[in-house]
Amino acid sequence: MPITATDSAEALKAIRAKTVGDGGNEPEILHEDPPIPGHDSAAGRLLALLVEDLDAAHAHDPAARSRLEVALAYPGVHALWVHRLAHRMWHVPLLRIPARLISQFVRFMTGIEIHPGAQIGRRLFIDHGMGVVIGQTAIVGDDCILFHTSTLGGTSMYRGKRHPTLGNRVMIGAGAKVLGPITLGDDVQVGANAVVTHDVPACYVAVGVPAQNRKPKQCVADRPANVDASQIEYVI
Repeated sequence: MPITATDSAEALKAIRAKTVGDGGNEPEILHEDPPIPGHDSAAGRLLALLVEDLDAAHAHDPAARSRLEVALAYPGVHALWVHRLAHRMWHVPLLRIPARLISQFVRFMTGIEIHPGAQIGRRLFIDHGMGVVIGQTAIVGDDCILFHTSTLGGTSMYRGKRHPTLGNRVMIGAGAKVLGPITLGDDVQVGANAVVTHDVPACYVAVGVPAQNRKPKQCVADRPANVDASQIEYVI
């Protein structure tokens, strides 16, 4: 059944209802770590996440020749790995300052700033990475791609949910700015240097300044079930 704009709008409302916190409080934490089948212990889930991050970078980047090269030379993977640990520390009140210091050290080393409070799903790939910023209350789904100098930022200074929520398989182009407590549905693509300050329904493409929503001819979600997500070509 084709996805209509009305269906997408209703789905976005449902997602935002779960993620938007009350203006004066911290947003609701949806999960500590993304659930991974077959890994029940916390250490097992964390190790599985680190391996998935490595494999995601290797699968999405045609320049990657081996897992070893990715593990040693990809700053996006390094920043994400450290964030996995810092995010765990963030939920322990006494460890919040060390978590922030760790995130700032990683920012100095890689040029990628991920607040330890941000919720990152599985298999995120940060390509090149320099200048990427992910704010505290940002939520990123599974199988997303962020290119260099992209930002998941805020538009206000109040406490609470003030950064974007990304669905699964979202691609953010180089230099794009996604700002405010907005929601990008599954399979959304944001063009390079676009500035997005409004919700984008599932499968739409957002391009321009300010960004305009455009429906592509075929949604990535409509691909055959036997097609590997890593083989999808992301084109704006």
